[in-house]
Amino acid sequence: MSGISTNGSFNWRPFLQRWQEEWLPRPDQEEDGGSRSVVLGRDPAGEAAIVAAEKRLGRRLPPSYREFLAVSDGWYVDQMAGVYRLGGVADIDWFGDPYDMTSVYEGFLDDDPPREAVLLAGMWRRALRLETDSDASYALLDPGDRDEDGEWALYVYKGWSGEFPDRYPSFRAYMEAMYRHFHATRAERSDFVNATTREQDARVERARVLVLRGRYEEAVPLLEEAAEFGRPHSADLLGQIRHFLAPGHSRSYGGLVADRRYLPEVLPVEALGPAQEQRRVGGDEHWLGMMAARGAEREAAEAVLGAVRDGTYRYAPAGAWGRAVGGAREAARWGACDAAWRVLRDALPVWEQPGPLLVVPLGLLADPVLGPLVTPERGRELLATPRGGQTGPAPEPVPDLDPPGLAWLAESGGFRRSFGGAYRCVWVEGVGPERLPGLVGEEGAALSGPVRPFDVARSARRPHEREDEGVELWEDRAVVAVGRAEGAWSFAFDGYGLHHMSQLFRSPVADASAGGRAVVVWCEPGQASAGGRPDAFHLSVADGGEELYAFTLWGADVERSGAIPEALDPDRLFRPEDSGQEGHLRALKALHGELGLCLPRFALTRGRLPTFTTRSWTRAPREGEGFAYLAFHRTRG
Repeated sequence: MSGISTNGSFNWRPFLQRWQEEWLPRPDQEEDGGSRSVVLGRDPAGEAAIVAAEKRLGRRLPPSYREFLAVSDGWYVDQMAGVYRLGGVADIDWFGDPYDMTSVYEGFLDDDPPREAVLLAGMWRRALRLETDSDASYALLDPGDRDEDGEWALYVYKGWSGEFPDRYPSFRAYMEAMYRHFHATRAERSDFVNATTREQDARVERARVLVLRGRYEEAVPLLEEAAEFGRPHSADLLGQIRHFLAPGHSRSYGGLVADRRYLPEVLPVEALGPAQEQRRVGGDEHWLGMMAARGAEREAAEAVLGAVRDGTYRYAPAGAWGRAVGGAREAARWGACDAAWRVLRDALPVWEQPGPLLVVPLGLLADPVLGPLVTPERGRELLATPRGGQTGPAPEPVPDLDPPGLAWLAESGGFRRSFGGAYRCVWVEGVGPERLPGLVGEEGAALSGPVRPFDVARSARRPHEREDEGVELWEDRAVVAVGRAEGAWSFAFDGYGLHHMSQLFRSPVADASAGGRAVVVWCEPGQASAGGRPDAFHLSVADGGEELYAFTLWGADVERSGAIPEALDPDRLFRPEDSGQEGHLRALKALHGELGLCLPRFALTRGRLPTFTTRSWTRAPREGEGFAYLAFHRTRG
């Protein structure tokens, strides 16, 4: 800022002089006949006048406000819908809380309020009022809210807003913010060009290049300051960085939508927010209207919104980067998310900008398969990777997110906490995942597109809702997520449904093994309460349509068949002195060591996978056997 002098103090004279020299009316003021010759300041207040005001007030004024008065005895702030003019030494006086705001804000305090809330509640009766012209707004200096330099915090309260006051740590901080606000409200004027705008635009260009070189952390403060000055493109560039630092949050790129070069990348990302909302009357129309106002064709916007909403959108850039995206998607669609990310990471340096203002492969975030791969850690890795024709050192690779094996299923902080810990899975060796519906799927089963397995499983129709399709109430048909595991295994996993292992359980392992060796595991942690369900764990292995061995654990009881390998013997895995979780963990480690079984944690908990519905995991009740089926309906009282 131009007001900083060589000794580190703030020099008000050049700061205010630049503000005066740069002054132009806002576009709306120009339309109303606003004058270009407005005088913002006043003659300086002499030391005697300042001391007299301090004597009248009974307090010495804070340093930055006192220094300001010695240069200009008041100022025309011109804040839209807020404070218009600050008074001088003859105008300022104690606020006195004429509207009893103290009582209102004391009512917000709880039994252990934070210091900031206590200061704000007491501010109204202590504050010094500065403004002389405003839109029902007040500029209040609080002597009770002081820093180590003796500066008083300044609060701006807009009485018509219903919001808490804006706080600035000092009078100087407030004036610097108002100077940036002055620039931001005039940035769209083509004739608003001066030393400050040129300086800030140079910062934006420097930041743009820094981002492409992977030095985004250096670019952020440059863009943040330029955005406060309202400089073109600063907010769009800053938004791209922040979007990859927090990929799950929606962002708006209004400055880029109108440019056809960026539309294929920007429009799908803009559609993420409305696509995730429930359809409501006028909801899509509002978004489509905004996109049209920014220059997007309605038909194109409708098509993109529909594709993002139903999960069929595909990020498909051109060139070498596009080929890498295709390869990464093929890996990720079957659960190999770490391998997919490595493909993207290795190809990122060859990513080409469609235009200078796009500094990241933004459309990646809208792809239903690839978008979830971009965690905040990977977003930082992407931002730190040189690209777009720029060079620089590559960042340290982010570690893979999928642990080896199956032990993560029993970790208390992972799958157990998120989904309850109950799951069942079929693995088939030497068979591609696309063949699994034919082995264990219900009649007519086919793979869906990439979806969140949890959402599909929880919304699946129950047996009583499918009776017209011939589904019996005793049937237990699972919605399973499908993918590839390490080695030659494919899997069909259900960890999200509302199913319980019963005495009618029938393992699908023989059917699954018609295409190769198959393994079925069903784990259901017990309930600790009296009379609760015991821990249950099932393992069965088959080959060529014939079961080789199996065991089912029900609490302390074990049913077994076939020649179970020593490493998988239930007596070795589940010991009387163990908790159910210890035996569960031991069994998962043994399955990984003996059979090479694993599952991709990221894809199953945070990614997107194809799904299908299996045949029943329970058999029909035999003569003399019974079963109970309960269906709960939520009604409005």
